[in-house]
Amino acid sequence: MSNMKFVKKYCFLNVFLIAFLCQGFKLHAQKPNIVYILADDLGYGELGVYGQKLIETPNIDALAKKGILFTNHYTGAPVCAPARSVLLTGLHSGHTHIRGNDEWAERGAIKDMKAVLENPSLEGQRPLLDSIVTVAEVLKTAGYKTGVFGKWGLGAPNTEGVANKQGFDYFYGYNCQRQAHSYYPMFLWRNEKRVLLNNKYVAFHANLKKGADIHDPSSYSDFKLNEYSATLIHEEAIDFIERNKKQPFFLYYASPIPHVPLQAPEKWVKYYQNKFGKEKPYTGGSYFPNRTPLAAYAAMISYLDEQVGELIAKLKEEGVYENTLIIFTSDNGPTFNGGTNTPHFDSAKPFKAQRGWGKGYLHEGGIRVPMIASWEGKIKPNTKTKHISSFYDVMATLSELAEVKAPANDGISFLPVLLDKRQKKHKFLYWEFPQAGYGGQQAVRMGKWKALRKNILKGNMKLELYNLKKDIQEQHDVADKYPKIVRKIEAIMKKQHTTATLEKFRMEPLED
Repeated sequence: MSNMKFVKKYCFLNVFLIAFLCQGFKLHAQKPNIVYILADDLGYGELGVYGQKLIETPNIDALAKKGILFTNHYTGAPVCAPARSVLLTGLHSGHTHIRGNDEWAERGAIKDMKAVLENPSLEGQRPLLDSIVTVAEVLKTAGYKTGVFGKWGLGAPNTEGVANKQGFDYFYGYNCQRQAHSYYPMFLWRNEKRVLLNNKYVAFHANLKKGADIHDPSSYSDFKLNEYSATLIHEEAIDFIERNKKQPFFLYYASPIPHVPLQAPEKWVKYYQNKFGKEKPYTGGSYFPNRTPLAAYAAMISYLDEQVGELIAKLKEEGVYENTLIIFTSDNGPTFNGGTNTPHFDSAKPFKAQRGWGKGYLHEGGIRVPMIASWEGKIKPNTKTKHISSFYDVMATLSELAEVKAPANDGISFLPVLLDKRQKKHKFLYWEFPQAGYGGQQAVRMGKWKALRKNILKGNMKLELYNLKKDIQEQHDVADKYPKIVRKIEAIMKKQHTTATLEKFRMEPLED
């Protein structure tokens, strides 16, 4: 990091810390707590309140009835790491540092669990720079205690990108996204130290033993071990509320659920086995096999719903519920692998969910996500909004809520719409996604218009244009009929794209 960037970041933080101290500690207890719950790969249509028919989510549905439901909320990117980077920095994917999933393969045997166990420097993703100001750092200047529980994915161990060096007082969970490819890992992280778990070594993406009976539950014993990560993470989050109830806190609950592999608590699996009846086993090929994959996937979502209910109950028990803003959302659209069969559940309804339309793609199914906000006595219950918003609005929103100035960002606070006040609107939303496995993409939403550019890494620069008011599933490209709209959006794309600081995230046809 350059000296100039260091000075810029820490001058910003120190100015607002001093401002807070000068206000006196009287304001300290008056600031609202913030609980931001981020599901992992949960589709727009996978909650009852958004139209799901097969999977039961009564606690999240009740949260919506107590608050406001967003119908036009968007993630910052269609996969994990860049979505989180946009969320925490307030910079859209044409400006943010992390623009794709990248596991930094040149380090060595990053896919070898035994090697990673011996050498922590082999796990984790490329780091956020220390010079980047996160929303957690901003909230700390307002006197907040900050904690993140779940999946991090924004900086390998021993780098400047770990959660504790990005504004979080406490971290418990997965540092590395790849490690989250098992819900029974051999370890998790508490701050910057590994916590070994009572789970044996099972190779990632392992399959059934040769000759195993795919209908025999015992054939799957390697994939149901002792300590279930989502439960451990949840218990730590509950403890964080109890420890910090006397001061304002920011709880970032980055659940790994329902990202594959299909591993869920037995209680919920049995419930859905009884509900769904006999089904075809998933015998692997990507992620772990599962005897009843539909039941397991539904079980994971209902378990997350149960955890949301327990978080709310804890807030009430500790007497802080009425002073807490709760936001529930997802990092991107539903996945297409690991036995999930998201088209069966109509997981992105009313959008398409199959491969090419959900996770990893800038179609609506990949980037439009559920969002619910609830705040007792502040947010009008049982309301909906069509306000178009994005992850990169969170920095502006939470900064306004905490009454501190945010660093320069791309967002617009949606706090006014939460409080039923006059809301400023985006002229457009912008995305880019340079990851090679998905071809390189750009997208813009401008009112009813949605423009896409695909396969940029193969040299394609032609724009597709869709009228979302008439064509919600993006089936009819009308670019040839509206050349003025196309030119306007092309100009937006050119202006909003900046060359990525990391070469891995550059798209050559876009660079000057």
